[in-house]
Amino acid sequence: MTDAPGIVVVGAGLAAAKAIETLRDESFEGPITLIGDEIERPYERPALSKDYLQGKMSTEDLFVHPADWYADHKVDTHLGDAAVSLDRQARSVTLVSGETVPYKQLLIATGSRPNTLSIPGADLGGVFSLRRVVDSDQIRAGFAEASNLVVIGAGWIGLETAAAARAAGLDVTVLEYAPLPLQRVLGDELATYFAELHRANGVDLRTSVSVTALEGTDGRVTAVRVGDESIPADMVIVGIGITPNTEIAAEAGITVDNGITVDERLRTSDPTVYAAGDVARAHNTALEASIRVEHWDNAIRQGQLAAKSMLGQQVAYDWQPYFYTDQFDLGMEYVGCASAEDHVVIRGDKATGEFIAFWLSGGILKAGMNVNVWDVNDDIRILIGKTVDPIDLADSTIALTDIS
Repeated sequence: MTDAPGIVVVGAGLAAAKAIETLRDESFEGPITLIGDEIERPYERPALSKDYLQGKMSTEDLFVHPADWYADHKVDTHLGDAAVSLDRQARSVTLVSGETVPYKQLLIATGSRPNTLSIPGADLGGVFSLRRVVDSDQIRAGFAEASNLVVIGAGWIGLETAAAARAAGLDVTVLEYAPLPLQRVLGDELATYFAELHRANGVDLRTSVSVTALEGTDGRVTAVRVGDESIPADMVIVGIGITPNTEIAAEAGITVDNGITVDERLRTSDPTVYAAGDVARAHNTALEASIRVEHWDNAIRQGQLAAKSMLGQQVAYDWQPYFYTDQFDLGMEYVGCASAEDHVVIRGDKATGEFIAFWLSGGILKAGMNVNVWDVNDDIRILIGKTVDPIDLADSTIALTDIS
């Protein structure tokens, strides 16, 4: 048992790494303990479905900090030894190993886990989800042996892995329950654009379908059952969303509602406990709403915010959500928070593959997405929340910086 309680961080992902980095940058000299269920030190996940999956970067490139950074910054690490329970009265965390770690303040950054299928054959060999570096390693190895891949779910992970598989030369089928991929996020017009992108690159994208079973021989998947059809599959990737890892908080009596509920300073219902990253459902003062964001930028920013908040600084969750994707020859950045029902304005020509999309509600700009158009995302961010003329937004001769 560690003698001097300090700040304990449960979960060893990007949010955790950035919180610890910020604590030291802000001159916190007290004890810091990092607890994680993976044996690897904190790493960044976006490349797992992009460049890393395609073999364009090494494992070492994924890590947030060099191997000796944590020891050099006097961080006590417990990697591969997950936290299993939280005693709020004693202010301590118990690990799988049985060790108990006391805390003065606690940050929960336990992230999330992929949702799984509950259909016959879901436990067959050759069926993968993608969340961890070992998952990406196994999928890449599978690409080298397989001919036919079926991706279940046309969200960001599903579409990115489909693009990586096509680059590896596989025949790819993507199965989506909704009428369009990404429809709930982007709305019909832009969802259709992504559907056409994948079909133009040889993906057999099938929408409004339900998978009823996975079929196999000798314990390995051979096909995916959709209605009366069996679609050949040497391997299957399941990308049907993620669930926040809230159990340790919920079992300790901390308020949980689609994530650990926190205020604008990332404080939970227990004033000594904070939460950040995928697991946190936080009050965003820019949106005046509580949201849970599952993206890289949010993990970085909330990790930094949590650290400053724990140190008593008057900071708040006040930025617009941001995410990005790379698929085939498409690179995209999105900032803001729109709904599928919002009015869409396009600047440029979608047919060229270079354009900006804007989402407006009641004349107010809610979000913007730049596709293969670079160095404009910050300009778009400045316009979010303002009442803007859609004619100006659509007019490429008017600089974004001149729109008010």
